[in-house]
Amino acid sequence: QAPIIIPFELNIAGEHITYEVPLVHKSNDPVKGEVFQPLAVTPPVAINFRDKVQVFADETPRTFQVTIKGGLEQLKGELSLEVPDTWKVAPDVFSFELSKKGEEQQFTFTITPPEKSGEGKIKAVAKVGEQHYSMERVNIAYDHIPHQVLFPEAAAKVVKLDIYAGGHNIGYVMGAGDDIPASLRQIGYKVELLEMDNLNPAKLSQYTAIILGIRALNTVERLKFQMETLLAYAEQGGTLIVQYNTSHRLVTNEFAPYPLQLSRDRVSVEDASVQFLTPEHRILNYPNKITSADFDGWIQERGLYFPNQWDQRYQAILSTNDPGESPKHGGLLVAEYGKGYYIYTGLSWFRELPAGVPGAFRLFANLISIGLQEPDN
Repeated sequence: QAPIIIPFELNIAGEHITYEVPLVHKSNDPVKGEVFQPLAVTPPVAINFRDKVQVFADETPRTFQVTIKGGLEQLKGELSLEVPDTWKVAPDVFSFELSKKGEEQQFTFTITPPEKSGEGKIKAVAKVGEQHYSMERVNIAYDHIPHQVLFPEAAAKVVKLDIYAGGHNIGYVMGAGDDIPASLRQIGYKVELLEMDNLNPAKLSQYTAIILGIRALNTVERLKFQMETLLAYAEQGGTLIVQYNTSHRLVTNEFAPYPLQLSRDRVSVEDASVQFLTPEHRILNYPNKITSADFDGWIQERGLYFPNQWDQRYQAILSTNDPGESPKHGGLLVAEYGKGYYIYTGLSWFRELPAGVPGAFRLFANLISIGLQEPDN
């Protein structure tokens, strides 16, 4: 939302002066005193999707919740969704009526994906009279900056995956906070957030894999007492997946079955080339065959805080690096441990899965599935 600029002209002692000032709104706050905020000119209606990304692992229809908010009183119109070719939406249109400014209504559409994999955009459109509006309203309000109102396009990303998601029950230890549990639920996994006071062998044995969220080893103090239990779960046949942690201020250094040293190595270029160090490894082949195309469309980075030293019992799966830097082999390390597997990965799953990156889903499903029995051909 660009500021509204008002031109002023003055004549001082015969000199003509022209200058511009932003149009602002002044209010009095009992704590802050006089508060000046930019004046925003808004559309008569704003539309927001509850979910910005929806990922489909099959052709099962799924609901999309859309909220419409009025900027005027006595507002009537119709709300519809524009979907990509081969996708289906029902119903075609909803009628809405908002009697008060700021009033909201929620509508639920059903989206059916196509059989073939692909990505697309769903756009929400409100028709008021003869005008069409397709804008969200995003308020950015912090004490240290002026209030800002943005109006991006009212759209959501949809992804139909070519994926097999092996396994069902996942245990997840939340660390600093990420959206991976919700992403995994979208492709059919049952994900339970684990509490530190209930990590006993009988409970853990029900999970196909247990995943530690980002920086869990930096933020979950009680992991210093529970890593032994989690490692025993892997040794007895489970799959333990540990995502990135910073190398500074770990709650315990005993987080892996074999020696492993974290570093500050990272790959910041999101489309940096990726080489397969062990192309025949199970994790690149089952249940989804991983190719270089699965690293297309990644966002923001490849990964961060890779290990730079590890015991020979780990297998380094991938190599990648920023331009002009040495290859980094520590983004995905896999070790057999007893009857199960231990995986340490600094790849930026916490960015890629919520963004609906297809290849990231396919490879992460392989991480979860590494301990499963392959069906006989």
